[in-house]
Amino acid sequence: MDNLAIKFDHICKEYRLGSIGGGTLRGDLQSWFAKMRGKEDPNSKLADAGRVPAGSERFLALDDVCFEVKQGETLGIIGHNGAGKSTLLKLLSRVTAPTKGTISYNGRIASMLEVGTGFHPELTGRENVYMNGAILGMSKAEISRKFDEIVSFAEMERFIDTPVKRYSSGMYVKLAFAVAAHLDSEIMVMDEVLAVGDMKFQQKCLGKMGDASQYEGRTVLYVSHNMNTIRQLCSRCIVLDHGKMVFDGDTETAIEIYSDSRKNMEYHYDFTKIPRGIEKNIKLEFLSMDVLRDRNVPIRTGDVVEVRLKCRANSDFDNMKLRFSIIAADDTIAGTMFLNEGLAAKTGDELELHLGLDTEHLAPGWYRFDLFSFESNDFGLQECYDRVAGAPILEIEKRTEKDLEWLPQWWGHAQFPDVRLYSVH
Repeated sequence: MDNLAIKFDHICKEYRLGSIGGGTLRGDLQSWFAKMRGKEDPNSKLADAGRVPAGSERFLALDDVCFEVKQGETLGIIGHNGAGKSTLLKLLSRVTAPTKGTISYNGRIASMLEVGTGFHPELTGRENVYMNGAILGMSKAEISRKFDEIVSFAEMERFIDTPVKRYSSGMYVKLAFAVAAHLDSEIMVMDEVLAVGDMKFQQKCLGKMGDASQYEGRTVLYVSHNMNTIRQLCSRCIVLDHGKMVFDGDTETAIEIYSDSRKNMEYHYDFTKIPRGIEKNIKLEFLSMDVLRDRNVPIRTGDVVEVRLKCRANSDFDNMKLRFSIIAADDTIAGTMFLNEGLAAKTGDELELHLGLDTEHLAPGWYRFDLFSFESNDFGLQECYDRVAGAPILEIEKRTEKDLEWLPQWWGHAQFPDVRLYSVH
């Protein structure tokens, strides 16, 4: 591995759906006694009993993945939600271990897997910088030499001695990225780091990652749904699909394969196979959704997309509402839709709803819709009962071929009517 920074050799990662995992001796004994008596494991399910169908208790997040990354190379990792991207990075960052196969790497790894990962909320920004450096194996003197540069890059001079629990998500990202980018490590692992933060800082991050690879000889693994940043940063990409690596090569071909795979996504969504991870009573449970549209007919800005939603009442209710969060390809929230007509049902009732999703103000691009069922209490707060992500996943196209190609990174995800010209003098 003289010239290699990373090597994945036939890596598999298998999860047991709904498994909490061993945490205490008491919990392990409870699980063992339940198994001996033929009872359900009290620690095995996060959601309701029977939520995971028979025969699907195990989930293969990564299936025989093999690749190598040379020192100084920037590798993009793309794929739809659930393809295995974050699992791959967690394995490399040693957050979890592979079920099969071996992972080899040369050098120290600085990871930024999600907002706030590795930060202690009660510590100040300054204390967290030193803690992260110590985790990487750096001495206090080494961290001190880099400290001013880190704070300046993150634009956090005024807030560096404030506990990070008071930081906004954008402040988290700025400081976390600055730490990962400036502390001495041979490998940088970045998962959607540019999904939060202003455009100026995003470009600053891209420039820093490019410099780290090109001029400092550091290896960068970068996951994103934003294909523009993938193009800007990566000359090579791998494409993951349902845990399998389906392509390893040049970036443009990888993006083309990724886009084609999204177009072939089914318009039927079965929610019964999704473990929720919600411990509360799910009063209204989502069962399935069908998009009532010929997939060969493009969806254009302003169209109403009709869907059929099937759900089940697990408790009585008389004012249940629905919320659709519209998530853009860069994982920012483009908007929200509500079904404010309160639904009513008795325990055991199955409902079939015919709904219309209005795309009037959505700019062209890929979107997923995260669906929630909730009730409002007397204080106007929402109590959520069920949630499914990525249903449906739709591509919104331009209204006419003469329309401008939409640039979401500059123009946003909402497309409003043209400005009215009243007069020219």
